[in-house]
Amino acid sequence: MTQPTDGKALVLGLLAGVGIGAAGLTLAVAWYRRTKENESSISAARSRAEFHKRLKASGPRLPSPRQADILETLSELIRSLEEVKGEVQSLKEAVPRLEERVRKELSEFGPERSPRKAARKRKRSERVLEDGDVDVSAVGFGSVSSEEVESEGGYITAHTDTEEESEEEKICSTVNATYGSPLQEDSQAREFNVLIQKADNLHDNPELDKEEGFQLLLGKKDQFWDQVEFLWRLARAYADMHDIAVDVEDKKNYAVIGKEIAMDAVKLGPQNADSHMWLAIVCGHLSEYGSVQSKIKNGTLFKDHIDKAIELRPQDPKLYHLLGRWCYAASKLSWLEKKVAATLFNEPPNSTIQEALQCFLKVEELHPSYSKTNCVYITKCYRELGQTNNAQMWCDTAASFPYNAKEQETQEELESLLSLLKQ
Repeated sequence: MTQPTDGKALVLGLLAGVGIGAAGLTLAVAWYRRTKENESSISAARSRAEFHKRLKASGPRLPSPRQADILETLSELIRSLEEVKGEVQSLKEAVPRLEERVRKELSEFGPERSPRKAARKRKRSERVLEDGDVDVSAVGFGSVSSEEVESEGGYITAHTDTEEESEEEKICSTVNATYGSPLQEDSQAREFNVLIQKADNLHDNPELDKEEGFQLLLGKKDQFWDQVEFLWRLARAYADMHDIAVDVEDKKNYAVIGKEIAMDAVKLGPQNADSHMWLAIVCGHLSEYGSVQSKIKNGTLFKDHIDKAIELRPQDPKLYHLLGRWCYAASKLSWLEKKVAATLFNEPPNSTIQEALQCFLKVEELHPSYSKTNCVYITKCYRELGQTNNAQMWCDTAASFPYNAKEQETQEELESLLSLLKQ
């Protein structure tokens, strides 16, 4: 009977041992899981702290490419709005002046001279011109100076001219056509007449102050901004100031503004030769500055407008002289300049010494002994073409001109040519 009892005790002991072991194992597993969870929490906290630390060290986040594009677009929009705001303000300021001018012009007609009657009078004048008189609208005022306008880029040069029609007659005729009334009866026309004559005298006379002429015209810009004869003279004044200025940046600014005004003159009077000529000249000035691309672009504009001026006034020697200078410079373009020109334009600037010579000889045909500079260029062309005898003849002709201190560069070229031809 004792054996069964001992067996039960043994089984119960085993079961008790197993139960205790299972309980211990369960506790061990629970402890292990809790330990791992604590370690995970600590690790996650450390990771978060490290991330924030790195984020703070790296500074503010950079915008994405798309965000950058949006910001740039918004900035451009804001700038455009500011520009529009400025233009609107300018228009608001200009409207009262325009209204005042219109009222003034209408009041000048009076009860006996309505706009309709003035228009009929203009038509009668036009019919008279068609019957054989000179059409003043196709005749520019034309400067009568003998100045040299030099350009390092080689696209602009001297001009002198002699016009068959007197300066006073052309001014009177143009003003009459502009205002539709005889000069003696219109005070504004008389004021315009005096202004133009004074501006021309200040430009043409080397003893007078060109800056005074510039300030004179600049002060009348608001009054005569819609007159082509005024605008091209203002562009000419800016070209004069370019020559007078010493600082390179000032020179460039005068040329840039002069070009804008000359373009306005061409738009207002596309059949005015002087507008085209002075646009060409200020483009020539601009060819001195900037890149090769800028030089080629302005040189091309120079050629286009000189060609147009010659078409409008084919007997003007100074226009052929300017064209000759362009041809000579174009024939001297470097390989790089020609490559840039070929890339930018379908027909890049291209000319020859022979074409330049023909232009300079045309000047002498229209106006014998035109200028020392023209004779020097003829000499250079003949020498480069290998015609030594002709070169010597024209060199002697150039040397016969009286000395002029303002032609120092031309004089130095002449002396150099004399030395070369003696060799």
